[in-house]
Amino acid sequence: MLARRPLGSRDSALRAARDEWFALSPDDWIEAFNHHPRIGDREAMRTRFAATRIMSEGEQSGVSGASEEVLTALLDGNREYESRFGYLFIVCATGKSADEMLDLLRQRLHNDPAIEIVVAAEEHAKICDLRLRMQG
Repeated sequence: MLARRPLGSRDSALRAARDEWFALSPDDWIEAFNHHPRIGDREAMRTRFAATRIMSEGEQSGVSGASEEVLTALLDGNREYESRFGYLFIVCATGKSADEMLDLLRQRLHNDPAIEIVVAAEEHAKICDLRLRMQG
C-alpha cells in the first residue's frame, strides 16, 4: 500500500487495499483469517482479540441474542469447517443474525476447497472494507 501512495481518495485507497489483498497467496489469506475470532466465540473476543474486541463485537452483534442451541451449532460448525478446510470460517457478519451465519456456514461446508478459499477471501475483503470505511 505504501508503494501505491499517494492514493488520492478514499475510494482509491479502498480499491488499492482490495487489489493488494487479492494479489496475496492463499497461505497469506489463511494467516489473516487466523487473526479473527470464531463466529460466536465470545470468550476469544474478550481475551485473545481484546485489541479489536469493539469492532468484532459490533460486527458479530447478530450473535448477541442467539440461543445457546444456535451458539453451540456455530461452534460445532466452526470445528467441522476448520477440519474440512484447514482454516477458520470467515464471514462478513455485519447485519447478519446468528441463524443467517449458521446457514451460511452449513452451505459453505459443501463447497469445493478451491472455491471456498476464494469465498472466504472475499468475505475477509468485505470485513476489511467495512473497517477501513469506519476509520475514515
